[in-house]
Amino acid sequence: MVFSHSPCHSPSRPSAPDPLRTKPIIAGTVLPLVLALDWLTKRWALEALYGESRSLLGGWIPLNLAFNRGAAFGISLGPDPRWIFIPLTLVALVVLGRLFLQTPSSDPFRLTSVALVFSGALGNLIDRVRWERGVVDFIGPIDLGFMEWPIFNVADMAITCGAVALAVSFWTEDRRKPGGGGEGVAPDETVESS
Repeated sequence: MVFSHSPCHSPSRPSAPDPLRTKPIIAGTVLPLVLALDWLTKRWALEALYGESRSLLGGWIPLNLAFNRGAAFGISLGPDPRWIFIPLTLVALVVLGRLFLQTPSSDPFRLTSVALVFSGALGNLIDRVRWERGVVDFIGPIDLGFMEWPIFNVADMAITCGAVALAVSFWTEDRRKPGGGGEGVAPDETVESS
């Protein structure tokens, strides 16, 4: 008697993640999660912190409602900078979208990093488009002992974490390339051909 293994009845073994599904899964998880958390926390801050302050962790993290019409850390670019930031953010979103699409599915770390930055930028863009008051910030300022960290929000956290992770991703990629300080040919080595 001869037994054959048909593809339909082969023993189950762990399968590799489908690379065609990696990008939609990451984008479909990170984008709505960041946008929902950002929207819900900003909505809470508008209701709970209007005219009063609160804190978390025994006062270590103050919560104060603020509207940031400027850039990061409150940098001002004129009387109505939203018309500068809206087009700049749209350009940044296009660049980030292209980077996401061009990143191989085999690099979920970079894909997640780009998705975090994209989601945070989109969350703050929504504030700039919906009203003239600016971006709703409410966490901080936090006294670090040597400086006060400016007030921020969930979208800012996503941008910051994603940008740091993206920098690490590019740095580790660069170190893996020959001559980049990682494995491969050292910059001062010469390769002789016969």
